[in-house]
Amino acid sequence: MRRRSRSRRKSAAGLAIVAAAIAVFLLYTTIKDRSSDNPALGAPPVQSGSELPFTLSAWIVDWQWEAGIGDFDAIASGLDHVQAFAAYFGSKDELYFTETDGRLLPETLAAARRGGVTGTQLTVVNDRYTEDGSSSEEKDPALVRRLMLTGASRGKHMDNLLAAMDNYGFEGLELDYEKVPDGTWNNYALFIRELYARLHEQGKSLRVVLESRAPIEKLRLPEGPEYVMMAYNLYGGFSGPGPKADDKFIARLANRMKALPGDNAVALSLGGFDWSANGQVTALTEEKAAELSSGARQLTRDGASGSLYFDYKDEAGAAHTVWYADSTTLKRWIGVVRKSGLHKVALWRLGGLSDEMRTAIQEGF
Repeated sequence: MRRRSRSRRKSAAGLAIVAAAIAVFLLYTTIKDRSSDNPALGAPPVQSGSELPFTLSAWIVDWQWEAGIGDFDAIASGLDHVQAFAAYFGSKDELYFTETDGRLLPETLAAARRGGVTGTQLTVVNDRYTEDGSSSEEKDPALVRRLMLTGASRGKHMDNLLAAMDNYGFEGLELDYEKVPDGTWNNYALFIRELYARLHEQGKSLRVVLESRAPIEKLRLPEGPEYVMMAYNLYGGFSGPGPKADDKFIARLANRMKALPGDNAVALSLGGFDWSANGQVTALTEEKAAELSSGARQLTRDGASGSLYFDYKDEAGAAHTVWYADSTTLKRWIGVVRKSGLHKVALWRLGGLSDEMRTAIQEGF
């Protein structure tokens, strides 16, 4: 009798364990099914940059606006946004528009309508002009300090910006203030917050361009605007020959951008530079660089950046070295951006694109 009693107890215990295991499994399955809809029970995995829809924008600049508009008309189907560069500043810190801007701005808006591009932004840059219309200083840090110094100066500047947008009819605004003084960043962040709030009330957008030197890890930039990191100028007019960017440079900047709030963009530069043996450095469009390469003995693709480079001699016999990005280079750089978890790219700048580049943009790379 005792043996039969023990056997029954063992059977009952075994059934209880099985029942408990089934209950745990059913509970786990229920929680897992609900987790995709209920953040409190566990959110679904965040999409990476390679999974999110690719977004592409580009600048049209006033010193090459006709070629830029030509490129824009050809590739509009591949763009989500376009930026008209730029509004400047006069001698009294007021917004200043050149005679060329008077043609560029309405032409950009007209081209956007033709191409069905709904996102148009007016770019404002901290370059100053004198009263006679001559260029005074590029990327003036003292100007930014004055504009951001007090609540009154910020408010006045904000009113000027909003008035300019209303005057020209842009759907958004972009601030490209470079060489921001270290002691001005907090006031600049406050200005961005206040400006975004006013634009948001009107249903308009704000984009803020940041240099790679910007101390974004130490700043408390507000959520709301889109931030654009300049992932170029690795080499340029300030250095010896080399690519505008390489894979490591782009990946490092993309990783730093995790310190920024929101869903942001990486700016990649088209074209390249020509370094002469006499020390002169000249910016080149992709089209011009490709033209010069026809006289080179050898055209080489750099392993670290995907950029093309070559040497040639001009008509006077002076030696030159050219580095530039073609469509293959840009595809590679965009791949680095997306692998880093980002999906927005801004192109600096339209004008002088090759047919291959136009096709790649139209097809979304």
